[in-house]
Amino acid sequence: MRKLWEMKKKDAEREKSSSGISPAQIRIQKDISELDVPSTMSTSWPDVTKLHELLLEIRPDEGYYYGGKFQFSIHIDSNYPHDPPKVRCLNKIYHPNIDTQGNVCLNILRQEWNPVLNLNSILVGLQFLFLAPNAEDPLNKEAAADLRNDPRGFGARVKTSMRGGTVQGDSFDNVLLS
Repeated sequence: MRKLWEMKKKDAEREKSSSGISPAQIRIQKDISELDVPSTMSTSWPDVTKLHELLLEIRPDEGYYYGGKFQFSIHIDSNYPHDPPKVRCLNKIYHPNIDTQGNVCLNILRQEWNPVLNLNSILVGLQFLFLAPNAEDPLNKEAAADLRNDPRGFGARVKTSMRGGTVQGDSFDNVLLS
């Protein structure tokens, strides 16, 4: 299996050197051209010459995180679509599937990734984390236990954290829409 990956990587390098554009860049351009971003999200590129580095902003219109604005960085490496993009939340938030360092637990970014998935799949998956947090597959185990054991209290603590308050000894970023 490792040999197969090495062969694919060499083929990609050979193709890039002959055409000046890598298969990953071609796929990224295709994914971007097909993006269907709902009104509760926006995408931007800090450097338009680096299509593999983008920012995503999610503004949930319902659920526990309604009224917030959450920013993510998405980095797509040269082995895309064989490897999933790397996604980080840029805000410190109280969420079962996002730890306080911004790491995101989303199955399609890990074990369930396959090359058929695209940037739209990731945007939908991230948005869904805010509409229906998953306490069964957490990165923040305390928030997950809180959601499972006391959903109403969890909601109150999410609102406190979104205002930049402290929950369970951690201070969070103010992510409320201005």
